[in-house]
Amino acid sequence: MDDRDMNLNSGIAAFESKHFNTAIPMLKPFAEEGHPGAMYRMAIMAQNGLGMVKDEQLAARYMLGAAEAGEPLAMHGIGFMYMEGDCVPQSADKAIEWFTKAAGEGLIGSMTTLAMMYHQGTAGLDVDLAKAKEWYVKAGFDDML
Repeated sequence: MDDRDMNLNSGIAAFESKHFNTAIPMLKPFAEEGHPGAMYRMAIMAQNGLGMVKDEQLAARYMLGAAEAGEPLAMHGIGFMYMEGDCVPQSADKAIEWFTKAAGEGLIGSMTTLAMMYHQGTAGLDVDLAKAKEWYVKAGFDDML
């Protein structure tokens, strides 16, 4: 393992242990280079003001970049941003698009979120109990609905 890998791993470890002031300078160069895991973690810190002033524009840019680079947790994260209208304009269509991609990567939370969106009509979406049931079943909740 070279020094660069150690810096990335140390930055991730600092983030995971909630040492955000340490994580930021370690992860930022990797995020700027397009590393999906670093972008995802920087997005979380920017979105929530962890170790930095809250920056919705930066959070959206990093989260979308990480999602587009194939990071499943970022796909879920940007989907949630679109569902809630947090850091980006609310869009049920974009939320569904990203949750569906994350679900395709096996994220049960995204499958469940899709089911709940269709069940409850979240983010201006029309209630569709058939689609809700389909997503609940995919998530392993066969007894829902």
